[in-house]
Amino acid sequence: MSQQEIVSRASSVLPAASFGNFDANVIIREGKGSRIWDEDGTEYIDYLIGSGPMILGHCHPEVLEAVQEQVAKGFTFFTNNARGIELAEEISKAVACADQVRFASTGTEADMYAMRLARAYTGRDKILKFEGGYHGMSSEGQMSLSPTKMMNFPIAVPDSAGIPDSVRDEMLIAPYNDIEFFRSLMAERGDEIAAVIVEPMQRIIPPVSGFLEVLREECTKHGAVLIFDEVVTGFRFAYGGAQEVYGVTPDVCTLGKIIGGGFPLSVIAGKADIMAHFDAAKVGKDKSLMQIGTLSGNPVASVAGLKTMEILRRPGQYERLRQAGQTIIDAINEHLGRAGHAHHVAGVPVLFDIVFADGPVRNYRDVMKGDAGKLARFNALLREQGIFKSPSKFYPSLALTDEDIAKTVDAIAYAAKKL
Repeated sequence: MSQQEIVSRASSVLPAASFGNFDANVIIREGKGSRIWDEDGTEYIDYLIGSGPMILGHCHPEVLEAVQEQVAKGFTFFTNNARGIELAEEISKAVACADQVRFASTGTEADMYAMRLARAYTGRDKILKFEGGYHGMSSEGQMSLSPTKMMNFPIAVPDSAGIPDSVRDEMLIAPYNDIEFFRSLMAERGDEIAAVIVEPMQRIIPPVSGFLEVLREECTKHGAVLIFDEVVTGFRFAYGGAQEVYGVTPDVCTLGKIIGGGFPLSVIAGKADIMAHFDAAKVGKDKSLMQIGTLSGNPVASVAGLKTMEILRRPGQYERLRQAGQTIIDAINEHLGRAGHAHHVAGVPVLFDIVFADGPVRNYRDVMKGDAGKLARFNALLREQGIFKSPSKFYPSLALTDEDIAKTVDAIAYAAKKL
């Protein structure tokens, strides 16, 4: 059956013919290593890699072997299992803020529980997030994620129907990387704020010097919980995540994607006194969080995550990942520059993309000034040349070969010329 026939079938059973994640006209059949194939057999070098989790590439043989061994013993049990406990131990060793962890299945769940945990711990209701920051699909996460109407800060804008005004009223929105505004908002409202939640690198925008340090300082000063959303950056930036790279330790962080090795798994990790609110025996029923998930910490995801993390600990892995990304960034700058296209590569070598605009990119509004249509055309030209990526990110993987990178550089040169 052709890809187009499958798309037609999807239109009758799926709203917008889609899972909601990606272009509904793309139906991926299989993946191996750095490559994926669609249902028509078209082959691509994959820089989407499942939106980040497949850092080792698809069907890594060691991960596959570990998963197959576990699958033969059972898929999931709902009860505790030794592999999940082993994974919790490894995360606690690796991540600076992680005295203890609690499992969930998705990044959305982890972020939602992290914010609820902060409210339980502080007894406050307000959550401060940054405009353009992605924290999943909860009502709080959907505030000022991708607003098209620019409101005065700190007013929140819901990005979805079905969110009560009461949720919006408990959210405060600040511009990412604006230290002065953040300090003034905390001075004015800090005693109301349960948590400040932030992607340490917001989508593809790195923090300016001192920004994360000021978040840490002000949260400590005002008794708010600092939450790092490391669903994307955890175990991608470094083994200890962005908090290792930037040298700033939050009170709580959320993790996902890589820790499940391609299977549904996420984590809320934090300081023991905060995590105690998951334990009614320690804090009392009125101050504890109910948190139950049918697949939380299931053994298949746990062994996939454990094996992935074991491979990432091997010497030279992160150096290889960064070198691959840097080679692609250099090619983008060279060929787009030579073709006369104003652009800025935002991000770091392990996670980045192009903003077609002049000047630095420091926050969501700077990204919005970029020519989104031009980026979409560039991405389409890359896909013509067999390069598959997210609409807004390159995710390098350790499966990339020298041949893959050479083909990617050639595709960038072609796209820059044709653009």
